[in-house]
Amino acid sequence: MAIFSLSLSWASTTLSQKLSVPGSNEILPRVAAFSGNNSVTCTVEATVNEESNCKRRLLLLGVGALTTSLVPANFLFAEEIPKNYTSFVDFEDGYSYYYPSDWIDFDFRGHDSAFKDRTKQLQNVRVRFIPTEKKDIHELGPMEEAIYFLVKHRYAAPNQMPTIYSMQEKTVEGKNYYTFEYELTSPNYSSVSFATIVIANGRFYTLIVGANERRWRRYRSQLKVVADSFKVLDI
Repeated sequence: MAIFSLSLSWASTTLSQKLSVPGSNEILPRVAAFSGNNSVTCTVEATVNEESNCKRRLLLLGVGALTTSLVPANFLFAEEIPKNYTSFVDFEDGYSYYYPSDWIDFDFRGHDSAFKDRTKQLQNVRVRFIPTEKKDIHELGPMEEAIYFLVKHRYAAPNQMPTIYSMQEKTVEGKNYYTFEYELTSPNYSSVSFATIVIANGRFYTLIVGANERRWRRYRSQLKVVADSFKVLDI
């Protein structure tokens, strides 16, 4: 079984329109998503299988690997990534965010990307999107009503009691975002999360980052950085 490894460094490697896998006749599409991991090792058989977990790891190439031919200059240099965070960018699906550098990627059912703490399963971030004909989150109605509906009827399970602590709105590059903090309490445990939502590209995007209620106070500030970093890109 052939195995290949990719190692990339800041602005030193140019990626072509297609990526050729050594030892195979298969030609892979241009990489469209990446994170701060600096190397990827996959079997050829797994990489050409679009359903494999290895494809996700191949896409998670180092943030420094893409040159300005793939990354707009204003995106690369507009802001500095906070210390102890890594940037994840998905150009194909049109979004980006930061996550703690010591977290690892994992499969979260129904979500496009997800990262978690290595030892705390409930401490994680995940992103999903669904098609929509709406153009802006203001079309959901007043912020308070829209957020209450989402938390009560979309995020909370039947046996969970929701509590909303805060909500805020911001506008970045003409796109409106809601970010809100909420707790879900069930008979067995409680979790607290930040959610950031935005509508763009004909999609309703949702990022949720949270932790067990007992750890929330300690890690709240760290997780707020993740929630505030979520940004959609034009595709």
